[in-house]
Amino acid sequence: MANISETYIENRERIQPNDTNNYGSAHGGNIMRWMDEIGAMSAMRHAGETCVTAYVNNLDFKRPIPRGDTCVISGYVYETGRTSLRVRLQAFHEAPRTGEREQTTDSYFVFVAVDEAGTPAPVPELTVESERCENLRDAALAGEGGD
Repeated sequence: MANISETYIENRERIQPNDTNNYGSAHGGNIMRWMDEIGAMSAMRHAGETCVTAYVNNLDFKRPIPRGDTCVISGYVYETGRTSLRVRLQAFHEAPRTGEREQTTDSYFVFVAVDEAGTPAPVPELTVESERCENLRDAALAGEGGD
């Protein structure tokens, strides 16, 4: 059994010219792909199985990330079902020289654990063992409904 903190993953992508749209900012499809990849890794860390995307809820793009800046993606499992895992994913614009951050995107993905045959596989119970785990879970549950 993993706890919420053990599923927390953060990754950075530098926004290159091939990652941008006609307006010189990160293409939304790229941000979604990066979020999906981090979400799957977080889910797999808990499930111990391959995890596939089943559902995307409330993918809200609030601000652009300009070319040359950094996109930080963070994600963690906050709830599990029998074979499913709910993962909160956020993207941030980060200035590469100062490290200043501003949230740009927020979403909730559902992944399903699958075995080698591609059949849904049971996942272990998720534990909440610290104040940080509680805070992460509570923040995800509070924001899941959207605005």
